[in-house]
Amino acid sequence: MQEEKRDIEQLLAAGNSIQLSPRGYSMYPLFVPGRDQAVIAPLDAGRLRRGDVVLYRRKEGILVLHRIWRCGGNRFYMVGDNQRAVEGPLYREQIKGILVGVVRRGRYFSVKNPVYRFLSWVWLMLRPLRPFLSGAVARWKRTIKRKS
Repeated sequence: MQEEKRDIEQLLAAGNSIQLSPRGYSMYPLFVPGRDQAVIAPLDAGRLRRGDVVLYRRKEGILVLHRIWRCGGNRFYMVGDNQRAVEGPLYREQIKGILVGVVRRGRYFSVKNPVYRFLSWVWLMLRPLRPFLSGAVARWKRTIKRKS
């Protein structure tokens, strides 16, 4: 497993893009395990911005794909799309790549797509309300299942 993680970093450092299948639900609804794949490109010299989804390595050694909640200078604070807790500070050297696209059911869409950008911005702004929204959606789904 550790060898695999090093290979991902080596590929990105060599200028290659990679496609991987995120595990877990921290980036739900953007990524659903078993359905979606992330297309990650190496970082360029450009500026990282709030809302960008990046692949970074935690101090414990785990590679994580989360969204930038806040950044300032060399410090970054991250949050999963399905989380409220903000993680950080993390540093630019911990960031290994940036999300450039998503493959969903075999179809690719770019993170530059205006619909994606708008929905990502809205979801990021709703971070404090996510638990209430998730709870409301879960109750709604249970109600629909009971009726059918």
